[in-house]
Amino acid sequence: MEQFRNIGVIGREGNGVADTLRRLLDFLLLRELSVVLDEAVSELLPGHDLRVSSRRMIGEVCDLIIVVGGDGSLLGAARTLARHNAPVLGVNRGRLGFLTDISPDEIELQVGAVLDGHYRLEKRFLLDVEVIRDGQSVGKGDALNDVVLNSGTSGHMMEFELYVDGEFVYRQRSDGLIIATPTGSTAYSLSAGGPIMHPRLDAIVIVPMFPHTLSSRPIVIDGKSEIKMVVGKNNVVQPPVTCDGQLRITSQPGDSIYVRKKPHKMRLVHPLDHSFYASCRDKLGWGGQIGKEDEDV
Repeated sequence: MEQFRNIGVIGREGNGVADTLRRLLDFLLLRELSVVLDEAVSELLPGHDLRVSSRRMIGEVCDLIIVVGGDGSLLGAARTLARHNAPVLGVNRGRLGFLTDISPDEIELQVGAVLDGHYRLEKRFLLDVEVIRDGQSVGKGDALNDVVLNSGTSGHMMEFELYVDGEFVYRQRSDGLIIATPTGSTAYSLSAGGPIMHPRLDAIVIVPMFPHTLSSRPIVIDGKSEIKMVVGKNNVVQPPVTCDGQLRITSQPGDSIYVRKKPHKMRLVHPLDHSFYASCRDKLGWGGQIGKEDEDV
C-alpha cells in the first residue's frame, strides 16, 4: 500500500465544514505530515501558515487528496484531479455521502487507518462529452456521475436521435436523456428510474427522462461504447448539456453530442470496512438482515 506524506485538503463553505477542516488539520499536523490547502479552504481558515495551491495544481504536489464536504464537493474535485492520478478520500459533511463515506466524528480513527496503510482503493471511470456544431467543437466537459441532455424548459419536450457505436438506437421525444456511470447510477439516474450498478462494472446506463412512450426503458451498454445524441432540427429550445449538474454547455438544434469514457480514472480511497451494499442499505433505507426473532416466525 502507498504511504501518504503530502496531503492536499479540499473543501467549500457549508454546514460544519470549517469545524471539520480544523479538526482534520490538527490531526494531520500532529502526525507531522506536509499539508497543502486548496484556495477555497484557505479562505475558510484565515490566519493559517500552510501552503496554498490552486485546485488544478494540488493533484501534482500531493499524493493523497482529502475532500471535506458532500458528494458534490467530491464530484467537482474528481473532474480536476483524475488526470493527476492522485487518490481521493472523502469526509462527509453532506447528506447521502455515497462517495464521501468517512464520518466527521471518526476522523482520527478512519483517516488514521488510511494513513497507516489500511484502506481499499477503487478506480472509478469518468465520461468525456463534446458538443459538435457544423463540424466544429463548441463545448467540452467531463463527469464522474452523469451527462444529461434536457430541454431546459419545464413542460417542454425535445426531440433527438440516439446512436451507440455508430448504430441508430431510436428517435425520441422526451424531457431528455441521462447517461450515467456506475458511480452515478445512485444519483440522478436512480431518481429517473435507472438501475443501481455496482461501481466495479465497466458499463454505462442510458435513462430516458419522461419519454412520450411507455416502451422506452433504461439501457445498459458496454463502458467502452461511443454515444452520440443528435438534437432534432425542429426543436424550438436550446437544450443544455450538464455534467454532474455542475458544468453546463448550451446546444442548438442540429448539434451532435458525443459521450465517451475518459482515459483517466479517479482513484477513490475507502476504509477497509467500506461496503457498497452497506452504503445502499444506509443511504437508501434498505432493510437489514433478518433477525433471529424473524426467522422463528
